[in-house]
Amino acid sequence: MSFEDGIRKVVPYVAGEQPADRNIIKLNTNENPYPPAPGVQTALRELADRSAELRLYPDMNAAPLTAALAKKYGLDPEQIYVGVGSDDVLSMCFLTFFNTGKPILFPDITYSFYDVWADLYRIPYIQVPLDENFDICADGYLRDNGGVIFPNPNAPTGVEADPQTVEKIIAGNPGSIVIVDEAYVDFGARSVLPLLDRYENLIVVQTFSKSRAMAGMRIGFAMASPGLIRALKDVKFSFNSYTMNLPSILCGAEAVKDDGYFREITAKIVSAREDFEEKLRGMGFVFRNSKSNFVFARHPDISGDELFEKLRGKNICVRHFGRPRIREYLRITIGTPAQMEAVTHALKEILEER
Repeated sequence: MSFEDGIRKVVPYVAGEQPADRNIIKLNTNENPYPPAPGVQTALRELADRSAELRLYPDMNAAPLTAALAKKYGLDPEQIYVGVGSDDVLSMCFLTFFNTGKPILFPDITYSFYDVWADLYRIPYIQVPLDENFDICADGYLRDNGGVIFPNPNAPTGVEADPQTVEKIIAGNPGSIVIVDEAYVDFGARSVLPLLDRYENLIVVQTFSKSRAMAGMRIGFAMASPGLIRALKDVKFSFNSYTMNLPSILCGAEAVKDDGYFREITAKIVSAREDFEEKLRGMGFVFRNSKSNFVFARHPDISGDELFEKLRGKNICVRHFGRPRIREYLRITIGTPAQMEAVTHALKEILEER
């Protein structure tokens, strides 16, 4: 037996490209094109006067951030769990709640980290197919399972499941944890947060990376019953008690407090998305209306591979997954109006060249 036989082997998540060339229009990783709230920038400047605190371990419970989130969403602090981006939060949820040995359920077209975590933690899973319009089919989740997770709006499609469908899945699984991943909910979708009072098995996860323009700070959070949050913290504190650093705690709290700025930049992105969708329709693209900060579209006359490569040749970077059912689609992040105008111009040139 070789020592290599004992090494855990998984197929890792493949993140979007991070081009070194700053002249590239980078619309492949769903980052926010605007800076964080002014209070975040002020907090960063003031950190210089608090540098002595960096020698200390940060607050295990991230109290300033947790308190701000609780106030924002009308919850008790005991209903909030924060982590290093929603990926960290979701990973801890997998580790904490999906331990029955039964397969967990998630869509066949979805966030591609789910199957990675399932493989990493040796959790069996079943991928429930979306229908031909990329909608989630609630009946596919009404079976014996070890837990359920899905994004709403979904990724990479941007399609929102209606509240009745989501509640049917939650209500139909009283013996399982149901996690609704709302990474993109702030761009026009409806949160299931009001259902927390009715369903003890529900966990809602959100992130600061998209709507609060803080992907580089790595802040995510879960909202659930106090009992589920305690279970998450027990696992976290057995793993690493001090995951959230002081700058992220302070800056995250300031971002939550500035609701006016939050609404301003999300409204800008929604407006730019709707304008871009109208232009895509005019060029013959096919897509579902998005409720996220991206558009997932294909053109009937040009393959996804070719379109991706030709945009890359014009210094525009978008996301192409190349997987069954979606290989002809591109996921295009919504940037500033100027960036989207450049993408529109490039797409028109590509189509005219054919």
